[in-house]
Amino acid sequence: MKVQRIIFETIVVLFICLWGYAAFSKIFEYEIFKGQLAKSPLLESTAGFVAIFLPAIEIVLALMLIFDRTKCAGILASLALMTIFTVYLIGILTFSKDVPCSCGGILQNMTWTQHIYFNIGFVLLAIVALIIVKKTIWGQNFRRLVRG
Repeated sequence: MKVQRIIFETIVVLFICLWGYAAFSKIFEYEIFKGQLAKSPLLESTAGFVAIFLPAIEIVLALMLIFDRTKCAGILASLALMTIFTVYLIGILTFSKDVPCSCGGILQNMTWTQHIYFNIGFVLLAIVALIIVKKTIWGQNFRRLVRG
C-alpha cells in the first residue's frame, strides 16, 4: 500500500509539473503560441480560441491534481488530454507537409519522435496511476491512498 501511494503521488506530482509548466510557457509566450497554432492545418481557424482554452485547461488539470477530491478525475482527464495530444501529433506528422511546433519551453527542443515518446510515457504513467486507484480505491477509501 505504501509503495503504491508513493508511485501514485509521484505520478500526480509529475503531471502537476507538466501541466503547470506547459500552461505558463504558453501564457508567457502567448503570441508565439497562437501564431504556431495558426500554422496548423487542423487548428488554423480556431487558433485564437485554442491559445486561450488550452492553457486554461492545463491549469485546471494541475489544480485538480492538487486536491484529494479531484485527483482521480484529474488523472483521468490528464490521460484523455495526453492521448488527444499524442493522436494529434501522429496525425499531423502523417498527413501534413508542414509541421508547426506549438510546444512551449524545453519541449520545443525535442524531435517529433522524442515528443511522441514523451507523450506516450505520460499516457502510460496516467494508466499506471488509474490502475493503482482501481486496486486501492474501489472497495477502500480514497483517503487511505492519498494520506497514507
